[in-house]
Amino acid sequence: MTVQSEGLSGLSDPELLAEAAADNRILLTHDLNTLPKFAYERVKAGQFLPGVVAVSSSLSVGQAIDELALLIACSHDGEWNNQVIYLPL
Repeated sequence: MTVQSEGLSGLSDPELLAEAAADNRILLTHDLNTLPKFAYERVKAGQFLPGVVAVSSSLSVGQAIDELALLIACSHDGEWNNQVIYLPL
């Protein structure tokens, strides 16, 4: 799913994080500057966050896919709740 395909384009970072939380979806982003800050604020406020994976734009598509596949293979449901994970690992 993408922000665009879900009709969520134009939402602020806090609104996007709230939508992801409501749907219990981990959010994948290239925004390393603002979105993680809002994610940390959300957790600090005691609000649920299914997780954020922040992917550096310096990673090639293949590297990003490999890193994500590793995360998926080595993770269990709920493991990334209230966390921001940065790729590359």
